Amino acid sequence: MQQKIKIGALVSGGGTNLQAILDACDSGRIDGEVVFVGSDRPEAKGLDRARVQDIATFSVDYGAIIRRHKDAASSDTPPADFDLDEVWQKQDLFGPDVDAKEVKAFLTTRAVAEHRLLELMKPFGVDLLVLAGFMRNLTPYFIDRFNADRNRPNIMNIHPALLPSFPGVDGYGDTFRYGCKVGGCTVHFIDYGEDSGPIIGQRAFTITESDDLDAIRRKGLESEWVLYPECIQMFAQGRIRVVTATHTPCGKTIVQRKVVKIAQGDGPAS
Repeated sequence: MQQKIKIGALVSGGGTNLQAILDACDSGRIDGEVVFVGSDRPEAKGLDRARVQDIATFSVDYGAIIRRHKDAASSDTPPADFDLDEVWQKQDLFGPDVDAKEVKAFLTTRAVAEHRLLELMKPFGVDLLVLAGFMRNLTPYFIDRFNADRNRPNIMNIHPALLPSFPGVDGYGDTFRYGCKVGGCTVHFIDYGEDSGPIIGQRAFTITESDDLDAIRRKGLESEWVLYPECIQMFAQGRIRVVTATHTPCGKTIVQRKVVKIAQGDGPAS
């Protein structure tokens, strides 16, 4: 019998992907168990889905931390192991033209919130963290402390577009506005950028002339509910391996990128 992995989940909203994961665990389609659900919003409805199944829940109010940061009297201080310069150099969320004060405020408040998340998550000792509609970018501060082995990533996200097209918060909206004839969703590992980590799986659907944005979102969600559990199960089976691929596009400078290789069947990746 396949040993079950311990899964943690982070949500920001209603948690429909979380529900798909919980259902897949219950039915045996995922050899795993969700042991906690956390959120950046105390009122997130996804937390209720966990409570119904007696799964531990917690929240770190990102919004309150950000608001307090704007108040000179705020008592929030970054954790002792936070190095602003180090995190700034590693992150790939902001380009060089972004206001330095804005970047500093973002990374500092994130470190406060992420440190609290890590402390709340620590007792559970999870094998995999899934972002199920978690609407906050994780910074290198969090990633490096949760994912100690960068060659074995263990933070997954699902994105509402066929990456690398349309990163960001409105993938289905961008798909619709560009007049795409095919839409889809992507499960990927988290890295230091926005929706830029190694792609694990994708699922596509046809867009017809009669499809409006609501129809595209509905097709997208239905695809997400299938794809995410499938990718988590491949992780549970040990079938996922991340390798460095080297390319020389059009004879130009060599480009290296982390990509996912998936072993066939139930065996681990070699």
